[in-house]
Amino acid sequence: MAKLTIDLTPLRKYPDFRNLWAAGMVSYLGSMITYVALPFQLKEITGSYLAVGLLGVVEIVPLIVFGLYGGVLADSVDRKKMIWATEAAALVLVFALLLNSSLREPKVLVIYIIAALFAIVDGLQRPSMNAILPRLVSHADLPSASALMSLRGQVGVILGPTIGGIIFSTFSISVGYGLDIATYLISLLFLARVGAVAPSQSAEKPSLAALFAGVKYALSRQDLMGTYLIDLAAMFFAMPNALFPFWADEIAAPWALGLFYAAGTVGAVIVTLTSGWIRTYRFHGRAIILAAMGWGLAIAASGLTNSLILILIFLTIAGGSDMVSGLFRDNIWNQTIPDEYRGRLAGIEMLSYSVGPLAGQLRAASMAAATTLSFSVTSGGLICILVVAILAIFLPKFRKYDVQTNEFALREREIRKNREIS
Repeated sequence: MAKLTIDLTPLRKYPDFRNLWAAGMVSYLGSMITYVALPFQLKEITGSYLAVGLLGVVEIVPLIVFGLYGGVLADSVDRKKMIWATEAAALVLVFALLLNSSLREPKVLVIYIIAALFAIVDGLQRPSMNAILPRLVSHADLPSASALMSLRGQVGVILGPTIGGIIFSTFSISVGYGLDIATYLISLLFLARVGAVAPSQSAEKPSLAALFAGVKYALSRQDLMGTYLIDLAAMFFAMPNALFPFWADEIAAPWALGLFYAAGTVGAVIVTLTSGWIRTYRFHGRAIILAAMGWGLAIAASGLTNSLILILIFLTIAGGSDMVSGLFRDNIWNQTIPDEYRGRLAGIEMLSYSVGPLAGQLRAASMAAATTLSFSVTSGGLICILVVAILAIFLPKFRKYDVQTNEFALREREIRKNREIS
């Protein structure tokens, strides 16, 4: 059992990591209430599939632009300060949502504008959040730290939508936004206790040239490109979240909306809590491919039934599969990318796991509007399996990735070892 249980060592050994982890644990809980509130509020106001799906559209371009720029900044500024500043900016945006929700007739345009601004803030923050991890823990503890970072998000995804659903039905959306504001204030206090994380001495100044250098580095490594492309395919073709408010209504269980959002994360939590084996499994590329196919298969199955129990079971299996993929993708990124490129590559990574779901929301909503919700979900899952299989064939270096023999993993392991000795 010890080999399976999640490793808590990073929380005990590294105070800065512990404070960063606690900050995210609190703020992500509130953020997930807002995450559920936005599509729910749009559905209540418009009753339109496309209106909800458009949330993903308005976020894509800002996320791409500022995600890449945020990656450049993460290599050239204090990553802790960037995280703190963007967390404060997000607090202001939630306050604007609170004001809008308090109006007699909340403005749909305001919701879209703030969603786009959230994408900007997210794009600026997440590269620094991802890039900071290798600077806070040792190379050997990175897999365990990645699992713990995933766990904190999963707790938020489970509790946030569930609490949000209760708040929306019992009180109002405004109360949900107010709770999110409170969690941001607590998060800022924890983040203030994290020490400075200065940029690498060899880091380039923010510029287009620095951005292109990061993109060039990513393109030069098939193992990295495999992590991006596989996840993009899985999320674009098989991400059903935009359909959840309508899906709950279709099976006559509107009270279960929070369970739809939480189900996938239950599977992710199960995988994370039993993730000890990931520290010793060598073939990361193979694991990501099989997990992405498992995600597609589970999503396809969920669209074939009107039973709430079966739908939640399949979504739970899908979430577990996605978590396996995510943990191994994190390990490849954290254990093989040089620190001077870490921020820029984190920006590209963020696009791979953010743009796919956002575009996938529009795909799912558009196909559901043109056909049926069931067809949209099931066909997306099956297409996901096919595309992942094709990508695996054409990416042999990624498919055969072995952390014990990969040249980039060996190089980073040696660099970190020498740095820790000195």
